[in-house]
Amino acid sequence: MPETMNSVLVSDLTKSFGNFTAVDTVNFSIPKGEIFGLLGPNGAGKTTTIRMLCGILKPTSGQGSVLGFDISKKPEEIKKRIGYMSQHFSLYNDLTARENIEFYASIYGVPRNIRGKRVAELIETSGLKGHSNELTKNLSGAWRQRLALACAIAHDPPMLFLDESTAGVDPVSRREFWDLIYDLAGRDVSVLATTHYMDEAEYCNTVGMMYQGKLIANASPDELKDALPGILYQLECNKPVEAEAVLDGLPEIVDSSVHGVLVHVVVRRKRDQKKVLSQLDKSGIEVVRMEEIEPSLEDVFITMVESSRNAGQSQDKDLLPGMFSEQGE
Repeated sequence: MPETMNSVLVSDLTKSFGNFTAVDTVNFSIPKGEIFGLLGPNGAGKTTTIRMLCGILKPTSGQGSVLGFDISKKPEEIKKRIGYMSQHFSLYNDLTARENIEFYASIYGVPRNIRGKRVAELIETSGLKGHSNELTKNLSGAWRQRLALACAIAHDPPMLFLDESTAGVDPVSRREFWDLIYDLAGRDVSVLATTHYMDEAEYCNTVGMMYQGKLIANASPDELKDALPGILYQLECNKPVEAEAVLDGLPEIVDSSVHGVLVHVVVRRKRDQKKVLSQLDKSGIEVVRMEEIEPSLEDVFITMVESSRNAGQSQDKDLLPGMFSEQGE
């Protein structure tokens, strides 16, 4: 296998289907042993990106390498050396958990003389010890997820791709699943995970935010939150939807969005808080509480997407300097 500092290296990667560009000049890298989260809504281009990196789709233009192998020229070499798990990972319902792992170990070419030991290791590390002899169709969604991961890494790959692999699983099970991913990363396995769960992105070393096929930010979670323009306030009021509509028209507001019964408001300067309260009062909206809070990745993403819609990609770059993938870099 070619020696490389980065498990994944992507330069101006683009994929078009006719006149539609699903992935548009994307740039990023994943160092060995790091977890890279590709965050964005459905249709952002996350799955198309993963399929190109796995050697399933050929790029329209640009370059990419996985474990030192060119994704256009050596897709079969890549497929041998990676693990892949999606939301709909194929498990055989009429086999037990153990039999599924044994089957995938054989498919991935794990030598027969060490296969038994490897299967036992996977059952132990994935927490399936008490469920290994149950039929897969009788396992809960969380246990099926653990089994799917065990099958995906049966051949001990140095690179793992997770494509929306935690969708439909409860928050506690998702947290436990990520503990398994951390353990893999601690053993120098590199991970690329696509997700639309904002809390999951917090688990990643680096987050790439995708919107309409473009990578609009690429930094650590803390760097992204620190770079949010303006000051974030949380409002509790009697009419949150109406409050958002009022605030969106003010020049002092960078962005506002409804979060359940609360409203998150990003103002340009601290003194703009008075303007917000005054305008809401004039509009007949009663504010119960307004407090400054630390931004979440959801706040960052919403602000960036709204800015992208309103001002265009070129003006977005003024919001998060140095964090945007520019064409040609």
